[in-house]
Amino acid sequence: MTRPVVLDAAVGAELLFDYLADVTRRPEWQASLRAITELRGDGGLGTSWRDVTVAGARPLLEVTEFHRPRAWAERGSWRGLRAELRLVLKAHAPDRTRLTATFQIVGTGAYALPAAVLQRLAGPAIRADLRRAVGLAAAG
Repeated sequence: MTRPVVLDAAVGAELLFDYLADVTRRPEWQASLRAITELRGDGGLGTSWRDVTVAGARPLLEVTEFHRPRAWAERGSWRGLRAELRLVLKAHAPDRTRLTATFQIVGTGAYALPAAVLQRLAGPAIRADLRRAVGLAAAG
């Protein structure tokens, strides 16, 4: 995984976790995402879905960790690319949470170079998306 993206959020950990873990709400805050399709599961561990991205990629994702309200993770793949994202939430007060995101993007064969580029670009994009998510979660 890469260097973490860390945000201090003015929202409670349970509320923030519930918002971030609800994959049906991802298009509201993830800039690269148009929609999700093929949702299977109740949102907990093992839930899977397909992202429909602005760039046209349609990765298949799965929830690989679900410990409300402390940690949530997903794993996704599309062609020769694999990505992992893990979110850790630590409550500092009823309405304050430190959110730490770690991520990794790897590629095989012809996808190794694009994966390396995506890995370098992902940090700022993840930070911006999570800031948007925190604002939306806090607004209710």
